[in-house]
Amino acid sequence: MIAGLEIVQNAYVVRDLEGAARRFQAAYGIGPCVGGAELELSRHVYRGRPAAPIRLRGAMVQSGGLNIELVQMVSEGPCAFTEMFARGEEGFHHVAAFTDDYAGTVARFAGLGMAVVSAFELPWGVPVCYIDARPTLGHMIEIYPEDATIRAMYAQVRDAAAAWDGATLMVPWG
Repeated sequence: MIAGLEIVQNAYVVRDLEGAARRFQAAYGIGPCVGGAELELSRHVYRGRPAAPIRLRGAMVQSGGLNIELVQMVSEGPCAFTEMFARGEEGFHHVAAFTDDYAGTVARFAGLGMAVVSAFELPWGVPVCYIDARPTLGHMIEIYPEDATIRAMYAQVRDAAAAWDGATLMVPWG
């Protein structure tokens, strides 16, 4: 185990965000999804080379102690999402983990033969990356440094789930 690593999320690439939200609500009885607006991930580096920003729509929903993210791609350029799923395909994509030592955790995965596929900055300047763990684990790993804004997003999703009316599909980030 990597010291300071906390797996907090399972994420899926989906064709249609609202359709996927409805399917998850019907199948698992969870909701509402939080998010839905388009987001641009800037300063994108794909497999070690500068690349176009990643544009996507995403939403998160809580299932017990697990956060679930649904990601609909808007951009088509190479990135961790499009490398795993072509346009129109969908499925399980990654787990996400917080770490107290971002650089050390990324280096530890590199030492295990797991390369960084995409690295970028969130709109408020926090670095995030996707590690290619497909040969050994079958999915990508998203690495977050500890960040109060990301933790607050997770808290908003938990709070929305606790107050869910059983019908609302999606609420915006607040």
